[in-house]
Parts: sequence; C-alpha cells; structure tokens
Amino acid sequence: MIKDRAKKNKVDRIEVADRKGETYIPSGWGADKNGVETHNPKEVLEGGGGLQPLGGSEITGGYKGTGLCMMVEVLCGIMGGSAFGKNIRQWQTTSKTADLGQCFVAIDPECFATGFSHRLQQFCDETRNLAPIDASRPPQVPGDPERAHMNMCDDLGGIVYKKKQLDHLKNLADRLGVIMQLVDEKAQ
Repeated sequence: MIKDRAKKNKVDRIEVADRKGETYIPSGWGADKNGVETHNPKEVLEGGGGLQPLGGSEITGGYKGTGLCMMVEVLCGIMGGSAFGKNIRQWQTTSKTADLGQCFVAIDPECFATGFSHRLQQFCDETRNLAPIDASRPPQVPGDPERAHMNMCDDLGGIVYKKKQLDHLKNLADRLGVIMQLVDEKAQ
C-alpha cells in the first residue's frame, strides 16, 4: 500500500486536463488567485490559484484535508530538509530545482494482527459489492481505476494521447535534443 502526497493526484489530473486543452475541472478541485473556487485549470495552474483542500470547504470538513496536507508537508518538506509550502517551485517553472522531499514509512501489518492480506481482500470485496448510487458507476477501491486503464491500454495496444499532449511531448523532446518516435500517429 502506498500513500501518495495528499493532493498530488488532484494536481496531476488538473495538469492533464490542461495539457489536453480541457477548460473545465470538477467542483472542489481548484481555486483562483483570490481563493474562489474555479473550474478552469489554467486559473489553478498559471493564474496564481491553487488546490482546494481535501474534503472541500470548511462546512464539509475540508480543514481535515488541510491537516493531512500539513502533515505531509512536515514529513516530506520540513523534516526532509526540502522545499515546502510556497517555497516549492511553481508548475512549469524551470528556473530553479524542484527540491521535493520524500518520506517513506514501512509497516509490517503482520506485527499487529495475522491474516492481513486475507482481511484486506475481504474488505475490498465488501466495498466493491456495496450498492452503487449510480448503477453505471459501481464502487471502487484504490487501484481499480488504474487497473481498468491498464487493461484498456493493453486492449488498444498502447496509450492513446491527445494532439495537445503530443505537442507538449514534442516540445520537451526538442528541448532535450532527443528524437520523439511514435508507434502509431493516430493522435486524437
């Protein structure tokens, strides 16, 4: 089990939306430079905005997500001797090193109780078998969407990229002086 940075998944999705040329992100993901919720990925990434706390607003418990994010900043940035908070370089800035810290915690679950793997599998199965709110979107556990995407890529014979994403990769390849070769040029 791996716990990624508390907000990393959300910022990755916003970056991908921006690279795809999408102009809408879901509610609760980002705020503009004034701290007001925005659905525009550019206002979050380039306009001086930022991410909303996990859990949303204060009324929905967002402060708890802020606490989780602060814990990650302390463990990875402050305790790790790396950049933290506003000291972390801005997205797409190349004028300074990222200086990102890491924190790894290894726990042997069998030290606490036997049968961890079986009990975890039972818990995941019970979660997946809960009655869905929307029949077209059954409950999932961490890793399910990624496995579905890997299967889709296997079925398609690779990863399908949007034209704007390929343009970004071509620009990066040119800057690094490497040749970019595509297996199939059916960019969408």
